[in-house]
Formats: sequence, structure tokens, C-alpha cells
Amino acid sequence: MNLLLVRVLFLLSSMTIGFQIMVSKNLGMLGILLGAIAALLMIAIESGMRRVSVTGLSSTVFGLILGLIMSKLVGDAFSLSQLEPQTVNFIKVVLTLIFCYLGMVMALRGKDEFNIIIPYVRLRRQNDIEEITIVDTSVIIDGRVVDISRTGFLTGKIIIPRFVLKELQQIADSTDPIKRQRGRSGLEILHTVQKEAKLDIAIHEEDFSDIPDVDAKLIKMAKLLSARILTVDYNLNRVAGIHGVKVLNINELANVVKPMLLPGEQMRIKLIKEGKEHNQAIGYLEDGTMVVVEEARRLIGQEVKVVVTSVLQTQAGRMIFTRPEK
Repeated sequence: MNLLLVRVLFLLSSMTIGFQIMVSKNLGMLGILLGAIAALLMIAIESGMRRVSVTGLSSTVFGLILGLIMSKLVGDAFSLSQLEPQTVNFIKVVLTLIFCYLGMVMALRGKDEFNIIIPYVRLRRQNDIEEITIVDTSVIIDGRVVDISRTGFLTGKIIIPRFVLKELQQIADSTDPIKRQRGRSGLEILHTVQKEAKLDIAIHEEDFSDIPDVDAKLIKMAKLLSARILTVDYNLNRVAGIHGVKVLNINELANVVKPMLLPGEQMRIKLIKEGKEHNQAIGYLEDGTMVVVEEARRLIGQEVKVVVTSVLQTQAGRMIFTRPEK
């Protein structure tokens, strides 16, 4: 049942009710007209409430109920006094308005903190902690998450925010052919993960419309759900760390599991281009690790045997410094 059908049924029902109310006064047509006007007015109000989220509505209802309970308790206390009944009734009405207003406002301001309306936080024992991992756009496009998910290193619930899917769709619809290809590849990778991986994957609908930046939305969601973020974005990694959010960076994992090379070890490397410093040449291992070869600019284009002199580990990756074997 789509939205248009619901609106049509509501309009017909309102016209029928208006006719039944006014037919006893021989004003059946007027009742139909009034029912139609009332229904169209309600549909117009409903159309203007498109930006009202389920989270906001749930928070408002929660605040309203809390306000009614508080006003009832305080009002009953005044009923025990020696005040006149009319005065007590007036005080109860005023208290109801005040507490309901305060409850709704406080609930809306702190709507994101109401974990009871977030479907991924369940009541559980204190020692039964469920790990929640939020996936960002960069890690989906990267593609290595497929192999990692197959190995079983990722556990717990995997959450893919709706705004991440929206950003991925925008990249896939880009006019830039490179971006469009990356976006479509990311959608295929996501489909593969959902189909093949034995993971508990769910889509989170919360959008945080008041926050324009996707990275800020990820950090906000991670803090609310006490979750960690899976990414390959170096900047997101640093910003999330500042906010106290745990981050799983696939690049850091890849750097850690690379085989250790010690000074004095030998390897063969094909030199591809010149280095930044004088007489340097650059080559790459199969995993993408950069190898800097000193005194080897004349050997560019050749595969040479080199000796490791030092290894530099950085946040961006690992660099191996070597020299040609003499």
C-alpha cells in the first residue's frame, strides 16, 4: 500500500463521516464538502511534516508522557491542600501545560541520547557486550573488506548508515568517469559482502540532518552506539581518535601483517621512476610498499638486486630504504 492510496482512503473516509453527521439535518452535500476540506487540510499538514523523523516523533511522545506523569504527581500533591477545588483544577491545568512543554522540549534536544529508540542497542546483561562496527564509504570502495569479512576477523554487528549509502550512490552517479566507476564498484562490493559474508549486517536509518559532514555523522553515530568505525581514511582516523571513538583502519592492519624486513636482507626490485633525492630510484613491492634505492637512478627500468639498509614505518605506510648490491 503506497502513500497515495492511504491519502485517497483517508479522503473518502472523511467525506463519508461528514455526510453521516450532516445527513440528519438534510445537509449531506455540505457534510461531504466539509469532510473533504478537513481531509485535505490534514494531508497538507502531513506533507509539511516530511522532515519530522521517527526518532524525533518517538522522543516527543516520550517527553509528553513524562510531562503528564510529572504534572499528575505534582497536581495530586496540591489536591491534599486546603485550597478550593476550582483553584486546584486551575493549578493542575497550568502544571500539565508546563510539564508537557518542558518534557517535549527536553526530549527533542536530547533525542539522539535516547538509546531505547535506536534499534541496535538492546537490553542485555552488563557482561554481555555486543561489538558494533560502523562502515564508512572509503572502506566500501577500497574492497579489501570483502576478504577481511571472509576470514572471520570482523565480529559482532556491522552497521551501514543510510547516509553512507547515499554518498556512495552520489559517487556512482557522478559525471566524472573515474568517480562513477569507483562508486559502482563500491556498490558491487557492498552487495558481495551482504551476500557472501557470514556477518550480522544492518542498515541504520538515522541521518543526523543537522550535521552536513559525513565524517562528523559517523563519529556522532559511533559515540551514540558505543561503536567503532571501520575505515581506510587517514583524516577520519585522526579526528575520530580525538573524539575518543575507536577506529579499525584497514591500512594499519595491512602494514602490521606485512613481512618484517631487517637491515642486511636482500631482495630483487624493478626500478620504475626517479626518487625525490639526488640519484635515487623508486620501486614497489607486490603489496604496494615503496622501496627507495640509493645511487640507482641510472638503473631505472631494470630489475636489480638490492640490500635493505633501513625501514621507516609511518601512518601512511611503510618505506624501505636500500642500496644496490655491489
